[in-house]
Amino acid sequence: MANVTHTELIPRRILFGNPTKASPRISPDGKHLAYLAPMDNILNVWVGEVGGQEFQPITKDSERGIRFYFWAADNKHILYIQDTGGNENWRLYATDLETHATRDLTPFENVQVQIVDQDKHFPNELLIAMNKENPQVHDVYNLNLTTGNLTLVAQNPGNIAGWVVDTQFKVRGAMAAREDGGIDVLVRDNEESEWRHILGWDSDDALTSGALSFTRDGQSLYIQDSRNVNAGRLIRLNLATNEESVIAEDAQYDVGAVVIHPDTYEIQAVSFNKDRVEWQVLDESIALDFDRIRDIHEGDFSIVGRDDADENWVVAFTVDNGAVPYYVYHRTAQSVDFLFDNMPELTTYKLAHMEPISFPARDGLVIHGYLTLPVGEQSNLPLVVDVHGGPWARDSWGFNPEAQWFANRGYACLQINYRGSTGYGKEYLNAGDKEWGRKMHYDLLDGVEWAISRGIADAQRVAIYGGSYGGYAALVGATMTPDVFRCAVDIVGPSNLITLIKTIPPYWSTALASFQKRVGNADTEVEFLQSRSPLFHVDNIKIPMLIAQGANDPRVKQAESEQIVEAMKSKGIAYEYMLFPDEGHGFAKPENRIKFYAAAEKFLAHNLGGDYEE
Repeated sequence: MANVTHTELIPRRILFGNPTKASPRISPDGKHLAYLAPMDNILNVWVGEVGGQEFQPITKDSERGIRFYFWAADNKHILYIQDTGGNENWRLYATDLETHATRDLTPFENVQVQIVDQDKHFPNELLIAMNKENPQVHDVYNLNLTTGNLTLVAQNPGNIAGWVVDTQFKVRGAMAAREDGGIDVLVRDNEESEWRHILGWDSDDALTSGALSFTRDGQSLYIQDSRNVNAGRLIRLNLATNEESVIAEDAQYDVGAVVIHPDTYEIQAVSFNKDRVEWQVLDESIALDFDRIRDIHEGDFSIVGRDDADENWVVAFTVDNGAVPYYVYHRTAQSVDFLFDNMPELTTYKLAHMEPISFPARDGLVIHGYLTLPVGEQSNLPLVVDVHGGPWARDSWGFNPEAQWFANRGYACLQINYRGSTGYGKEYLNAGDKEWGRKMHYDLLDGVEWAISRGIADAQRVAIYGGSYGGYAALVGATMTPDVFRCAVDIVGPSNLITLIKTIPPYWSTALASFQKRVGNADTEVEFLQSRSPLFHVDNIKIPMLIAQGANDPRVKQAESEQIVEAMKSKGIAYEYMLFPDEGHGFAKPENRIKFYAAAEKFLAHNLGGDYEE
């Protein structure tokens, strides 16, 4: 096997194992810090004093590892959600800081918990949503953290896709899904009042718009709104007069993260995810803070937590060629304390840079993406097209373990935000409607051609790789455009759009109309969907394929992988198939991730000639 990179190989366990530490969160009173770290190779929550050295694990997850947690506003509990085997039926748990005892707050079978809201002014309460009464929709419950009592506060009539809570911790806003794929915003004066319609978006605006939060007086709503413009902008809507005022906007990019003051509930800053994240400060009282934070580190920053006094902020930075460093920023002193890097072992290796790129598609639409090249290598490289999932999502600039893995093994990595990706405005997003396996895929092909024409990629050594929609794209590459690619890697990708749509989770019911508009109708457009489904083009496969699937995936069922595997098997087409019995839509367990990446690395090395860690 040819050595391509001449660079020290970064071990897979560093790139894809557990982080050393991650996700720090400061307690509401500012006295304690929590973070995720492995205990017996399983991520758990550790807690210690801010500025101290003595941290200890307080949770005792022994199966999948904790990935999402937060402080209760009472300073007494750590709250986290966990599912079983990747089935996404999340339960909510509370661990007592003093006794380390953990309670299952939602001990219901086949029910999914969603966190709706928490507020420091209501420290003993939490608003959660569950599909306990109707598997298809989530109702909202007020959870008393002391007693564990659940009180129904908003019943879903069957069409509500999201809820908005006012500053009195009452559910007063709702986003109702329409049969045409649009969304209506409903409000009510109190929890006993009738809902009334405030505004609506048709399907073209539905994914670039949405209600965000109430003003402190409860008389106005902050809304992301793309009506009459291309990109979702931030507006304030007076509920009594319908008067609108624009707070922040960009002609091309949708509003991204929104920073809200925890006491005044005013919008303090918004981000726009362009080639990199750019912040627009709206509240002058934090302008100096943002300037000081920018001076800390060259990476793109985000505020991941703040204490109740708003004195201490936890800040994270992302860079393209290194670990994520975390700091505590002290506002009064304008000083910082370094906390930790999430993956400190990376500092001993040479990592690659990620370059924002763009190119014209064959129909003239300018497509955006990112290119990561091996350190010191610039031309005639084997290329991996790493396709993001969603597809209504996007790739962003910053540290990406897969991009670094590819580059370290000697491959150019091309990540393309094909049409249908989010963040670039509704014209870009809606250009992907009904274009699965066509123009969305052509954007990938045009990206390959762009890389070849610039001398970056070797046309004879191109792979297509991805998960979820990216897995579908890999299957499309193998079945519909096999001459472009040397091999394909599909992770939890759907092979048949008809069975995909017919087997979506029941709680996706409010998204079905949008899915039908943007992908197709499994009842009325059978022939069309067959034409876009890799399963019906399996005879065209002539390149090696690696397929990986979680047995408990609620989104893309195991059958999606197995039906195309069976088709290849019956036709004598070579393939590798990995089924993970304890995973769902992706791989949560580090041992499963490392097992998959070892197989994928060997597969790519065999077919493209890159490096491989023995």
